[in-house]
Amino acid sequence: MNKVVLVIMLLLLGFGSSAQQINGANAKGGKTQATTSKEEVKFPDASQFKNRSITTNIISATNNTWCYDILVDGKILIHQPSKPGMEGNEGFKTKVIAQKVAALVIQKIKNGEMPPSVTREEMKKIGAF
Repeated sequence: MNKVVLVIMLLLLGFGSSAQQINGANAKGGKTQATTSKEEVKFPDASQFKNRSITTNIISATNNTWCYDILVDGKILIHQPSKPGMEGNEGFKTKVIAQKVAALVIQKIKNGEMPPSVTREEMKKIGAF
C-alpha cells in the first residue's frame, strides 16, 4: 500500500472519516495530499492543532530500525512506519534519530505546515543519515 495512502487512512481513522468531516476540513483551508477516484482528501488545517497536546511515540520498524507516530491529544495523527520520503520499509538506525525527525515534524505542525513534509536535506541537517 502506498505510504501516503496509509498515512491518510490513519489520519481519517483518528479524526473521523465521514465525508462531512472531510469536507469540513477542506472548507477550513486544509491542503490536498492525495486524490481518490471519487473525492479529494485533504489534511486538516494546522491551526486546529495550535492549543493541543502534540506528542510522539517511537515505534519499531523493519530490520531493527525505528520510526514514529505523531499524536494529538493522544490520537494518532501521523503513523510513519518508515523513513519519510524514502524508498523501502526501514526506519532510522536509532531511537534518538527517529525522535529528532519526529520533533521536526511537530515543529512544522506548530508552525502551521500541513502536511508537515520532511525533506532529505532537513534530515541530513539534523543527522538522520
